[in-house]
Amino acid sequence: MPNILLIVLLVIVMLLALLFIPQWRLTRAIRQVIRIFQAHNAVSIKNAKTIDELGLRPRGIMEGILKGRDYKPYALRSLLKSEMVQTTEDGRLYLSEDRLIASGLDRRTSFSR
Repeated sequence: MPNILLIVLLVIVMLLALLFIPQWRLTRAIRQVIRIFQAHNAVSIKNAKTIDELGLRPRGIMEGILKGRDYKPYALRSLLKSEMVQTTEDGRLYLSEDRLIASGLDRRTSFSR
């Protein structure tokens, strides 16, 4: 009986880990992407940068296999959907600080890790 209980408990813990670890990594990647935009001073339309200049180009298949999943492209896509990251006519990107402040993420990303 204790063995069955232990197995059930381990399965529950593994399922919770499968649900929460990717969300935690995405949240962490969002903070990292915001810091990348701030470090490159890409916070206005005149200072907008390309994905390559920001270092946010998605990894290739082989690089992804060797280094593991990179959540920054997903974070960038999420920030684009929420319009915190804006796109210029020529495809360059910049962080909209007004939307960042309105979202409250600026208070959580101001510290460095």
